Amino acid sequence: MRIAVSQRADEVSSYCERRDALDQRWAARLESLNLTPVPMPNGLQDPQAWARSLGIQGLLLTGGNDLGGLSAHGSGAPERDRSESLLLDLACTECWPVLGVCRGMQMLNKYLGGELAPITDHVAVRHLLLRSNQPTRLFGGLSASMEVNSFHGFGIAADMLAQPLLPVLHDAQGFIEAAEHRHLPWAAVMWHPEREPALSATDQALLANLFKHHD
Repeated sequence: MRIAVSQRADEVSSYCERRDALDQRWAARLESLNLTPVPMPNGLQDPQAWARSLGIQGLLLTGGNDLGGLSAHGSGAPERDRSESLLLDLACTECWPVLGVCRGMQMLNKYLGGELAPITDHVAVRHLLLRSNQPTRLFGGLSASMEVNSFHGFGIAADMLAQPLLPVLHDAQGFIEAAEHRHLPWAAVMWHPEREPALSATDQALLANLFKHHD
């Protein structure tokens, strides 16, 4: 199964280049599940035609870059916002499985009509998440709480979660850090599975439930 994997956009002034970049650990994580990662260029005129030509069957929205209108440090990527939004349109039409990670969760929430808020003490830390009372189709083997990494400066308060999404896990302040779509095979997490030494049982089950059962 071929998974389109979005990439961060980085400005490299010393080379006068704007580059797409992807953590190499994502390739190993997806390969371990017999999935084929296909990095998505941000400079495409027609990302949907690109995806169709390659037989893409799923979408992974990775971390990095702030969403348009949120960046205070020049770390936005409008070309990435556009590419991801167009592929989400296609994913909705084709009923692809989609996973959003960190920025990817923020993108999914905004795309579906939700909002974001600045949040403190969530960058380069670990913290505890608590399970919501909602049943889940896609997250397997969840306990009442779990510890995750955290690298985000914007969060999703409970009243900012898009209506099509159901909350699955939240932090001690009530910010939603995992959610799934009510109907589509779409899920999102605020932590980074690729930055752990190995996939946790929760992350492995989520990736398998999303992608391996829809090929």
